[in-house]
Amino acid sequence: MSVFSASAPTPTSGSKGIAANALRSAGLIDRDAQMRDAADNPGGRKGKIRSGKTTRLMDISKDRSMGSRMHPIRLSASAHAGPSDPLSIRGASRPTMSGRIRRNAISGTGSTSISSSSIPVRVTKPKAVDAWREFVQKRWNPEAKYLNLDSMIEDETVKKYNLTPPGAGGSARDAAVIFKLASQLKPEVQTLSLANNNLTGALLMQLSRYLPKIVNLSLHNNKIREKKEISMIVPRKDKMIHLRELILTGNPIRELAYKAGHGADYRGDIVRRFSSLEVLDQEAIQQISFDAPQPSTANVPVEKPNATTFPFPMNPSFVTGVDGGLVSNFLIRFFNAFDSQRDALINAYHPSATFSFSANTSIPTRARIVGFHSSRDMPNQRKLDWRTWLDSGSRNLNRIGGDPKKTLENLHVGLENVMKALKTMPQTRHDITGPAERFCLDSFPVPHGQSMGLLLTVHGQLTEVVSGGVRSFDRTFMLFPAAEGSSAKLNGWDIMILSDQWIIRSYSSHDAWKPGPLSVQAVATQAPAQPLAPPTPRPFSVVSLPPDQQAGLASLPEPQRQLVVEVCRQTGLNGKFAVDCLTGNGWDLGRAIANFNEVKGSLSRDAFL
Repeated sequence: MSVFSASAPTPTSGSKGIAANALRSAGLIDRDAQMRDAADNPGGRKGKIRSGKTTRLMDISKDRSMGSRMHPIRLSASAHAGPSDPLSIRGASRPTMSGRIRRNAISGTGSTSISSSSIPVRVTKPKAVDAWREFVQKRWNPEAKYLNLDSMIEDETVKKYNLTPPGAGGSARDAAVIFKLASQLKPEVQTLSLANNNLTGALLMQLSRYLPKIVNLSLHNNKIREKKEISMIVPRKDKMIHLRELILTGNPIRELAYKAGHGADYRGDIVRRFSSLEVLDQEAIQQISFDAPQPSTANVPVEKPNATTFPFPMNPSFVTGVDGGLVSNFLIRFFNAFDSQRDALINAYHPSATFSFSANTSIPTRARIVGFHSSRDMPNQRKLDWRTWLDSGSRNLNRIGGDPKKTLENLHVGLENVMKALKTMPQTRHDITGPAERFCLDSFPVPHGQSMGLLLTVHGQLTEVVSGGVRSFDRTFMLFPAAEGSSAKLNGWDIMILSDQWIIRSYSSHDAWKPGPLSVQAVATQAPAQPLAPPTPRPFSVVSLPPDQQAGLASLPEPQRQLVVEVCRQTGLNGKFAVDCLTGNGWDLGRAIANFNEVKGSLSRDAFL
């Protein structure tokens, strides 16, 4: 029976000393430590030791002297050492020349038997990056340049290292690690499959960063649901420009679109985002191709164009196939009602009519050159604001970006919806009976079903009632004769509106449709044959100023008052700013005019007369 057995008889005093010497010789207790009986155990239950159980290693440490400390035990790399392989334990010394073992060491062949299973063994795992690298290398086919990352959660390597793939609990950071490791493969990855991984767009945000040159990408059977997730994968159109084939089958974004009958819209959205695509969901994308120009073999020099105008001049309004009086009466009545009482137009529209409008907020080049938007002759142009138009549901497809929802919402179908939309539009005023050159119209018959309709296009200008600013517009009507007994006919409308499309633009004047030759803009305008006579300066005096400014100048001496008048005449400044300009320049007229020319671009409209 082992000397550490709980059932061993209490040793006599002589045997106690012999055992103590043996333990000291073995290095298990300090030389100055005394042997103690089981009854001397401080704390715990005195004399009560479980019967039939071998004392554990921790029990040995309890029986040692308080001044002696046992070092922690760690096995060597070989956890299954044989009888001839001593255990390597931290804190134990190597055998000395005399063969003795230093204290605090435990011999592998001593009288105390300690099972290796009772000592905890720490198994070293590879880092997560190394485990993912092993996984990526396992799935890589360098000959085909194909990286197969299908169903990552089912891979044996993933299970072996207890990895968490993206889409199965893993994060976008885990996905980024995988993509970065894939970017280090040689040769570069051309085909990548991420099918069957429950991936969303948020988990694929780093794909275009690490693998920008992939040619074929499969995202089959994942969880991509919305267009914004596609934007997460490719945030800009200049990303992944080498992608030729993309598979999104099995994703909600595709399946729901086809289920709702919007498959064409879905394909259009994806193609716009991936402009280089040739195959989407295993179906070829129709490409628009042009014949490449062939180099000319002729040595004949090409004559440069010398025309100064377009082949056809701008003609006046064009009305054919219908009585001009019918068109004029319709337009006068329509615009008068539109400006003053839009509810009265309920009888002018067909019950199934459609209406939409588009706000074009850009300033035309001609208008920018002339400066209509900042002209002093049109001060109300600065008060114009596009927000009221945009908030009313503008159907400008360039601004909407092809969003199918907004495209449908901003197309008002049916009489009730048309009237509701008209009432939300800003109040306007059309001077339809004013100068004829401010409007241009074209009207001619067009087929409509089994009968004929009338296409009417009007170009002109309108005034916003709230701001007083002027805008240009184009309005296209599809008209149809009102049937006898119809609501339109009973209320005096001979023709009724089937379709109404309205474009509101920044003002660009009516010179755009002025009859005459259309000059080629690239040709410089020739100088007139006769020099123009200098304009006659208009007389200007103190009385030309507003009364309140005249009163302000009354306190100035006559010489200074004349300088103020001269500055006002030459610069257009009002009296107050003219006085400030002269005062800041020592009442020197030349310096004041030069100073004005330097800063006039930064002056507000209030500084001028």
